[in-house]
Amino acid sequence: MSAAGTVQVGPPPWQRLDKRMLLIHPITELVKFIPVLIGSVILGTSSGNPVWSIVPLVLIVGFALTRWFTTTYRVGPTHVELRTGLLERKKLSVPRSRIRSVDIEADLLHRALGLAVLAIGTGQRADAGEQFKLDALDARVVPPLRAALLAHTADQADEIEERKRPLENASGGFATTTAAAREIGHWRPAWVRYAPLSLTGFAIIVPIVGVAFQYGIGEIVFRSDTVRDVEHGGALVLALAGVALLCTIVLVVSAAACTHYLTTYFGLRVIDDGKTLQSRHGLFTTRQITLDLARLRGATVKEPLLLRLAGGAELEAIMTGANPRQKILPQAPRGAVEHTLSHLLAPGEVRDNAVPTATDAIPSGAGASDAGTAPGSAPLVAHGPAARRRRYTRTLAPVAVLAIVMAYLAGAGAGYSPWWWCIPGLALLVAVALAEDRYRGLGHAVLPRTAASPTWLITRSGSLDRDRDCLEAPGVIGWTVRQTFFQRRAAVATVVAATAAGKKRYAVVDIPIGEAWELIESVTPGRLGVR
Repeated sequence: MSAAGTVQVGPPPWQRLDKRMLLIHPITELVKFIPVLIGSVILGTSSGNPVWSIVPLVLIVGFALTRWFTTTYRVGPTHVELRTGLLERKKLSVPRSRIRSVDIEADLLHRALGLAVLAIGTGQRADAGEQFKLDALDARVVPPLRAALLAHTADQADEIEERKRPLENASGGFATTTAAAREIGHWRPAWVRYAPLSLTGFAIIVPIVGVAFQYGIGEIVFRSDTVRDVEHGGALVLALAGVALLCTIVLVVSAAACTHYLTTYFGLRVIDDGKTLQSRHGLFTTRQITLDLARLRGATVKEPLLLRLAGGAELEAIMTGANPRQKILPQAPRGAVEHTLSHLLAPGEVRDNAVPTATDAIPSGAGASDAGTAPGSAPLVAHGPAARRRRYTRTLAPVAVLAIVMAYLAGAGAGYSPWWWCIPGLALLVAVALAEDRYRGLGHAVLPRTAASPTWLITRSGSLDRDRDCLEAPGVIGWTVRQTFFQRRAAVATVVAATAAGKKRYAVVDIPIGEAWELIESVTPGRLGVR
């Protein structure tokens, strides 16, 4: 006892999840086992014994209810602990000093009952059974609990300030953000127009169509009277039917992509408080993700061809630990991506406006450090004529092989229409355009260290799927200089920066061999070693 009152001795008591989860888990488990329930109903109906329809329902609901009685947790001064399991008891213990992220998720049912799911991440990849997840807690308890679990990240502020500029005060944000928090990204409904310019729609539709064909829908369609009428309607009818089918596919895929985009990223806000990066989004299921900025090693601007032609891009954070490629912004206007990227990476005073983009590489002899300070807007160094020749060689070689094969078949007496020569002709035009675009997208830059930021390595490559990677030099742990037989003949090389973050390997493709060693020395002085 003391003058202030009773002092608690020993570890804190174990706590249970919110009792309202007893209404949630039976429903979620029943949804998971819908095929089993359907099978039990069919079995009970065919056998004339309705008990077979009830037994699986009782077992599933009973198992779901036992999760509340068998799950306890406690937050101690040094560890966070979780005990689960009925037949096989399991105990998870996480040191609070190792906590790197605390994510919050709530679907419609959780939100209706005032609950939320809290997931703790340590930066290490964990199996599904080893994840530290509290499902579910009172939504009013979650914000202060998350603030307490992430309080130790304040000790890493000095390390972050060495790489980042101080943030200005801004109003708004989540319940746990500080006064220094600043909104660096905000979703707008007009961005949904970029959703069809990705493969998301195909990823949603193709599995559905595949399952439908497995159950005989294809046989029904192809044997229908409509298909037979089209087959006997002549070339014009077939062409019109093909165009109509293509338009239908595009509309369905676009609708699926837009629906997924809206439900996933609706209301997206990105908050930077100098210690963590917080992202909240979702229409039906709201997700609130917290990223420790001490694990940030850079960012990637993704520019697929269709999205790039429409003036859009995506933004990913390069992180160490589990989930090393965290999406910050989905398909969005390039100006919005550059605006968020400048706040995330650029040294010095935070910019209030979007940062202009340098889309073309500068001549090989120019210095990248003379043209800009922000990694997202720095102009790139071109890789020279040898790299251009390699781009054209790779794209024109298949066209040349196709033309040679067709010429051989024609000389051997194969009878085919001269119109078939339009194929290599069109392929030639596409190959030339692709080669030139691949070269224009090839480049790199090195931004030297300043008092406000570390050295940055920026590399860009690709055409159909183009990435601009901005990687900070302290994150580079090794180098590889690779030369194939044809690269040696062209006097170029591929320099690969190895890191524990993101894609793990960031390549500067087809750089002149004489500049490869200079690049390594400029990014990580003293690590070149002896060649």
